[in-house]
Amino acid sequence: MTADHVAVLVAAGAAAVAALVLVGVVVVLSRRVRQLGEALEDLRQETVPLVRDARVVVDQAATEMVRVGDVLESTEAVSATVDSASRLAYRALANPVVKVLAYSTGLGSALRRLVGRRPASPARGGASPATARPAATPAPRRPAPGPGWRGPVRAGERPRRRDRRHARAAR
Repeated sequence: MTADHVAVLVAAGAAAVAALVLVGVVVVLSRRVRQLGEALEDLRQETVPLVRDARVVVDQAATEMVRVGDVLESTEAVSATVDSASRLAYRALANPVVKVLAYSTGLGSALRRLVGRRPASPARGGASPATARPAATPAPRRPAPGPGWRGPVRAGERPRRRDRRHARAAR
């Protein structure tokens, strides 16, 4: 055998080994592709119903959003109507109510003057000044409250700390 024959035999052996390795790789890859196909089918079976359910939920949410939008529009319309009605009522009733209050205040003031808080004069048939009761003497005025004064103390309450100090000074 010549060197050429040996080289051809070595090349043929190497090609045979390479072919066997490639056949093994093809077998392994075909198994992996089959497993990947099965996993993909399982994934499809699980995700397709989930996607359908998600579409249903999204459609329901869109419908509810439309309803909420309609309710908001109705609420805004009612609010605008109530606002305009209250403005109208204010315009219609404010002036007459003010006039009635002013009239009643004036009438009350006039009645107080007619009924009189002052002693009656002898010319009107009232008692003479000699027989009239003497006017009550007004209560002595307290000095103006100092700093920290918080108003009068109710009956039965104990004055606050600052108020006690000022109450002692006022006595």
